[in-house]
Amino acid sequence: MENGTHDGTTTGTDATTDTAADTTMGAGRGTDAGKDTVYGIVDQWQTERPDLAEAFWPVEVVARIQRMANIVDRGLKTFLAGHGLEVGEFDLLAGLRRSGPPYALTAGALIPAAMVTSGAITNRIDRLVAKGLVERVRDEVDRRSVRIRLTASGLALTETLIAEHLRNYAELLAPLDRATSHGLGEALRTLLVAQGDTAQPPTSS
Repeated sequence: MENGTHDGTTTGTDATTDTAADTTMGAGRGTDAGKDTVYGIVDQWQTERPDLAEAFWPVEVVARIQRMANIVDRGLKTFLAGHGLEVGEFDLLAGLRRSGPPYALTAGALIPAAMVTSGAITNRIDRLVAKGLVERVRDEVDRRSVRIRLTASGLALTETLIAEHLRNYAELLAPLDRATSHGLGEALRTLLVAQGDTAQPPTSS
């Protein structure tokens, strides 16, 4: 998502630099909500390839998901930078917090939700240990096993960040009513499940 589309259907990954939405649009495709950049992109393609005009409907969905992902990612990075964190570090803190007391998991248990390699998880852990937000502790039952645990400072920071994070997301979705937001969430859930992105059973190992 961070790199945008690569099939020639968009003009870039930065929504703030794309101005194609201000170009002449095809008749009958406007909405009361306005004409966004993807609207302009699809309109241009339909003009250039009228033989494929009806085939461009997936772009209207996928390209908008990609552009919103870029917008959300930029906003989240800015928000977390103000707290001295990177997105991956916040994901790790949140994963530990939602695991419940004692807020400790093995590195392996943190990988599925993060969708990164073990090396990337290790790097995130190292940075958070250096910041005093997590610590490595021996498992009380299996002393050979090491768990990653939130420190008191890490727990306090995570509690604050989660509340602010949810408010930011609510503001982002403010143009939609609750029912529309729920419907959008359900539609995206269907797509993700179809692609194999399914819930992992809770685990501490």
